[in-house]
Amino acid sequence: MSLLATNDLSAFYGDFQALFEINVSVAQGETVAIIGANGAGKTTFLRAVAGALPTKPDMVTFDGRPIGRLTPHEVVRLGIAMVPEGRRLFPSLSVEENLLLGGHSERKGPWNLARVYELFPRLRDLRHLPAPALSGGQQQMAAIGRALMANPRLLLCDELSLGLAPVIIRDIYQCLGAITAEGTTVVLVEQDINRALDASARFYCFQEGRLALSAPTKNFDRSAITAAYFGL
Repeated sequence: MSLLATNDLSAFYGDFQALFEINVSVAQGETVAIIGANGAGKTTFLRAVAGALPTKPDMVTFDGRPIGRLTPHEVVRLGIAMVPEGRRLFPSLSVEENLLLGGHSERKGPWNLARVYELFPRLRDLRHLPAPALSGGQQQMAAIGRALMANPRLLLCDELSLGLAPVIIRDIYQCLGAITAEGTTVVLVEQDINRALDASARFYCFQEGRLALSAPTKNFDRSAITAAYFGL
């Protein structure tokens, strides 16, 4: 049985339909990429899974349980945490206060403040600074650390590389290995096709709110991915 599954997932913003009958499954321990151009529905998909965009209950299941009507904090308590696009740290709080806020669900697991500082040593030195004082890469580390503090079984990552220098992106993605080594399942949304495919075992390509292609990443024809990405 899949850890996460969506079943004909459709999502709306008012009268505008953003997703059309999306079927995705993610097994325990997998890293799965969601790729697609701007406006393809990638972030909407993550928001629906995370409870930020309500759907019919059985359109999203987690460990066999329908969760489509649950609130975000109820979803976190079940073991799903999200690293949002743009980091969205609380500017009035210090780095450490932002991290501690991620642990409010008090879920048991391997991640705590010491482990987050071990994964991102620079954050220990910066822990008393307000979040806006950090560089973009440091803020991304803090956003990942905040999500890990919830000890998620499923980590949703939205555009980890957005606005970051290549060397910082490399360091961020290297840390994913330590995260998945703890058994954490990862769903990774990225516009950078090569980065997403290199980090994942399988991918789903969205195009204008619809599922255009899905396959294992190993040895897959990149030209077919490009065609699905752009709707060619």
